[in-house]
Amino acid sequence: MARYYLDPFGCVKNQVDAETMMGALDKSGWAAATDPAEADLIIINSCGFIQAAKQESINAVLGYKKAYPEKKVLLAGCLAQRYVAELAESLPEADLFFGNRDLSRITDAAYSALHGDGRVLVPERGAGEKTEALPPSGERPLLSMPGSAYVKISEGCNNRCSFCAIPLIRGPQRSRPVEHIVRECRQLLDRGIVELNLIGQDLGSYGIDISRNNGTLPQLLEALSRLTGPFWVRLLYIHPDNFPRPILDIIRQDPRFLPYFDLPFQHGSSRILRAMNRRGNAETYLSLIDEIRRVLPDGVIRSTFLTGFPGETEEDFRALLDFQEKARLDWLGVFVYSREEDTPAYALKGRVPGKLAAARKSLIEEQQIPITGERMDRFIGRELAVLVEEGFSPPDPAAPEEGHLYLGRLFSQAPEVDGAAVIRAEGELAPGTLIRGRVFARAGFDLEVAALPGGPAS
Repeated sequence: MARYYLDPFGCVKNQVDAETMMGALDKSGWAAATDPAEADLIIINSCGFIQAAKQESINAVLGYKKAYPEKKVLLAGCLAQRYVAELAESLPEADLFFGNRDLSRITDAAYSALHGDGRVLVPERGAGEKTEALPPSGERPLLSMPGSAYVKISEGCNNRCSFCAIPLIRGPQRSRPVEHIVRECRQLLDRGIVELNLIGQDLGSYGIDISRNNGTLPQLLEALSRLTGPFWVRLLYIHPDNFPRPILDIIRQDPRFLPYFDLPFQHGSSRILRAMNRRGNAETYLSLIDEIRRVLPDGVIRSTFLTGFPGETEEDFRALLDFQEKARLDWLGVFVYSREEDTPAYALKGRVPGKLAAARKSLIEEQQIPITGERMDRFIGRELAVLVEEGFSPPDPAAPEEGHLYLGRLFSQAPEVDGAAVIRAEGELAPGTLIRGRVFARAGFDLEVAALPGGPAS
């Protein structure tokens, strides 16, 4: 039996692709290896979004081939999809390149890589697609922490932000039918998953490519609300220009839908936002934030800012700082602009020096520290549900009264990107379960929680 080792890179959408490929390989008779030394084939599911991510994936190919020259290396994912012609010529260390438009062909790609049958397999979706090769989406292997899973509700993007290469890599938006998503979520819940993280490039645009009558985000949430049991639904990545207001009332009425919103505002300067091909401005974005917090007082908002976009002046940057101060975002990630081939922004004049863009990034991050601290302080003293993820340490014999320590998350903390909940418990807790806890302190970006007796959270 042939064995594969898969190393995933990039975003959580890439993670779901990796899980899907693993499920297809497992179904076809391959065995997963936990160590690349034990594998016949090493698969790198690459990221091609920005330059640093591209280089990281290429370095992985070079590193694996150097460490295991006798093994076959398959480069899959976004980088292979976007640059297959260039890489096939310049990266002989990869034995085969496989795109991300039709994951049902991964078994063909793995066989070809292992047997030296060609170097490129980058099919388009629908061109020989073999859906029977894929396991039910809710039964795929999961790479998430216990109790949590990502559910991809759409693929691709139609927004065409001028700096973004996603449409070049993943194509136009393609939404999954509501019934398929609900079926996947039901299967995951039956496996013991308690947190469903809905993902896509823009959840706010979900369904506009199929039918507004039976496939919008509010309609999807209404369908998911009919599932039974205690679980969380978290919405990740909603373009602020496409925010569907009806979801606020749905979330207010069903506490299983978390009042957590990931809204990539990117900037506060109207001039820069127009150059980014965005319709909103600081005023409309601040109005959206106010509306969310008025309907959902516990609302938590994460965003991303981009510094160094072509033409960004000191005045534009001051507008961004002003927006940051007024928005009082709970969580914020800041990135330096990466010039990407074939995007409209690639040809824009007024390039900002890298050191200046990085300095602006650092200033925003520094100013965000007290804002996030203040926003998280509002949870101190409250009793909230906590998702237990992993054991941290057993009781200290010198201080047994401190109990067991665990790491987990509150509703205000999305997986991997936000702070954690440090949980103190008298007894043992099961990772992947929801419990009740009382927040009693903040340490940096983390919240300290005392587990409460009484069984799992409702």
